[in-house]
Amino acid sequence: MQEAIQKAAMSIRRLKVQGARNVAIAATKAIQEQVKKTEAKDRNEFLRELSEAQEILFSSRETEPLMRNALRWITSLVEKSAHKKVKELAEIVFSTSQQFLETLEGSKEKIAEIGARRIKNDSVVFTHCHSSTVTHLLKRAKLDGRSFEVICTESRPVFQGRMTVKEMLALGVKTTLIVDSAARSFVNKADLVLVGADAITSEGNVINKIGTSMIALAAHEARTPFYVVSELLKFDPTTMYGDFEKIEERSADEIWREPPRDLIIRNPAFDVTRRDFIHGIICEAGIISPHSIIEVINRRYPWVFE
Repeated sequence: MQEAIQKAAMSIRRLKVQGARNVAIAATKAIQEQVKKTEAKDRNEFLRELSEAQEILFSSRETEPLMRNALRWITSLVEKSAHKKVKELAEIVFSTSQQFLETLEGSKEKIAEIGARRIKNDSVVFTHCHSSTVTHLLKRAKLDGRSFEVICTESRPVFQGRMTVKEMLALGVKTTLIVDSAARSFVNKADLVLVGADAITSEGNVINKIGTSMIALAAHEARTPFYVVSELLKFDPTTMYGDFEKIEERSADEIWREPPRDLIIRNPAFDVTRRDFIHGIICEAGIISPHSIIEVINRRYPWVFE
């Protein structure tokens, strides 16, 4: 049952699929595709295949609670069902997956609607890396008739900032690209900072592309409001029980393909931004304080804590 799963996992691992939202979508669609082809003979075999698929996808990227929440939810509903026939179980997986994808799309639209109101005419927006949720918000602001400009970091070492630049230029937005180390020099020229998130912890801290925490510190010192744009389902429930969100460390080749011998190269993909430097999380429930994340999640998605 693993061909589509292995293919999706490889694409995620090699960064052919980027962004927490896109990773979750790719994993969910892979599960849908594979259950159509299952050769399981009974319920137990089907559940075993589903569990194996889940583990393969989990291992493709460490810092992806949105994907993990989606797959856990799908699996839990199958396990709770009383159905015995493989066809019926496959239908549950497919319909539940579709429901998750629709929920994700609805969240994206709601976040854009709420966040676009924070973009005023002649605003300068500073952003880091590439977030499809952030760029969708900016597109909504543009469609709403707002005139603004964007400052993007390169987001080394993989240069995801170039993806944001291309989307903004296609939208007709005045766009400036800077190197990451120039962030402090430009953040005080911005009216607000908008970044995405790969994970949100129980304390309300945010894990995002490496360099985000430095920008948050610079924004705090410059008194520039710093907002995180994120679906609530990027919350990681395991952090409630003492676990730390894992920070993925990627290949040194991304930094230097032929480095001097004996050189140690570290390449963490993410860092942690403390809630104290976050003005608010722009999510489908509104603009919330990071301090209230557990309360809001419990009200909207109580199944996350099961």
